[in-house]
Amino acid sequence: MTPLAVADPGGLIQSVDWAAVAPPLIAALAALAVLVADLFLPAARKRLLGWFSAAGLLAALAMLLPLVLGDTRSTFCFRSGGGCSYTADHFALAFQLLALGGALLTALLSLHTVEDEKLPGGEYWFLLLSSACGAALLPAARDLATLVIALEVATLPAFALVALRRDGRGAESALKFFLSSVTATAVMLLGVSFVYAAAGTIQLQGIADGLAHAPAQLKPLAEAGAVLTLVGFAFKTAAVPFHFWVPDTYVGAPLPVAGYLSVVGKAAGLSGLALVTTLAFRPYGHTWGLVLAVLAALTMTVGNAAALRQRTDTPYGAVRLLAWSSVGQAGYLLVPLAAAGYADSAEPLGATVAYALIYGLVNLGAFGVVALVGGSGRLEAFRGLARRNRWAAFAMAFFLLCLAGLPPGVVGLFGKVVVFRSAVDAGLGWLAVVMAANVVIALAYYLKWTALLFAPAADAQVEKGRVPASLAGALGLAASGAVVLSVAPQLVLQVVSGSLF
Repeated sequence: MTPLAVADPGGLIQSVDWAAVAPPLIAALAALAVLVADLFLPAARKRLLGWFSAAGLLAALAMLLPLVLGDTRSTFCFRSGGGCSYTADHFALAFQLLALGGALLTALLSLHTVEDEKLPGGEYWFLLLSSACGAALLPAARDLATLVIALEVATLPAFALVALRRDGRGAESALKFFLSSVTATAVMLLGVSFVYAAAGTIQLQGIADGLAHAPAQLKPLAEAGAVLTLVGFAFKTAAVPFHFWVPDTYVGAPLPVAGYLSVVGKAAGLSGLALVTTLAFRPYGHTWGLVLAVLAALTMTVGNAAALRQRTDTPYGAVRLLAWSSVGQAGYLLVPLAAAGYADSAEPLGATVAYALIYGLVNLGAFGVVALVGGSGRLEAFRGLARRNRWAAFAMAFFLLCLAGLPPGVVGLFGKVVVFRSAVDAGLGWLAVVMAANVVIALAYYLKWTALLFAPAADAQVEKGRVPASLAGALGLAASGAVVLSVAPQLVLQVVSGSLF
């Protein structure tokens, strides 16, 4: 597709490569179409909005294929300096696959939830598509303004999605999420302003050049700006000590939204963090590398320790365990980013990309099974699930073993191996030891939950229920993807090396 270019005397070439921007653009157009259609469709036919949203996300995913098969494409480029605001490269396409694929699975999980919990369908699908658009835009952003806008487009609809739950917990959780997120955004914007003042540009590559040659009197300002910017993205990634919003938000949100936040929301923050560190703050690599290494160690330790404390009879214990598990998994995802600070290139980011794809697939699958079981969300409700629904039990066991990194969840094991190797190759032996200890700790609660699935159940717990088709389809897609990757783990290694792109 030929880019449309319009010259601007101010130095900006308004170059629009429609093929490059198609994935987030299609999600945005689908969101607008849903919003308008909701005004005219009768109540009896508003269920069609969910299927249309899923189709829109599938179309956005399909537009990744020509980009994968072609060369790197950039658009919205500046004449002076040669920088561009949007670049569809290997890194961006991988995270767009995660964002749009995660949103598609969330949409399939939500079809039953929206109807069962009587959520406002038009608003729900509009907000989900809008957030997915921002999450898909963010990894392709190459300047601070686009990064911040994309991050807020991904985050602001998520507040409303959490608040759509009608039982009171949703509003409380959304308020906590909103207040903490707005504070983090304000801190990040302050840091961005400091960085711009010191570097004189908002282009990520230009910032690296500007910081490397900044006058000595501006270096404290630049360093403070870098720290504050990292704090904002660390909050979005749910890194300790910026994780406090996670458990209550996940419990109060509709289950598909909790799964969406744990995967797509985390991916958005992670991709932004990777871009600002490896591109903009490259001159401070050893400094932020050490900071992220410490954050990774704290995050995985706190997350796994809190998950280990969850009891089987606690209301919403299953969701809380997955919430704390997602915090622990965020620690693993930060390890390759920390390793990138000590490397001469951004090669360790391949491990983050691969592990994020694996984690996103199996974690959304686990949330799907929790939605299927329903009830009060106690872990005890999973006791004897194999007698009520053996396929759901087998799928949940497989998801948990993937998260734990145990066979037959080979794909989870490979993900942890590539992350572990990135730490060792970067000389972060102490971080590799902390990660190994945390993997062992996590085995306790993952295996405990797996054992519950096949434990003897009381007669009252053996009643079988009907599985909605959309929910079964989402679980089937997640399980099939995890099985394929476990049978052919070389696909994970190809993602790490970039040979698939």
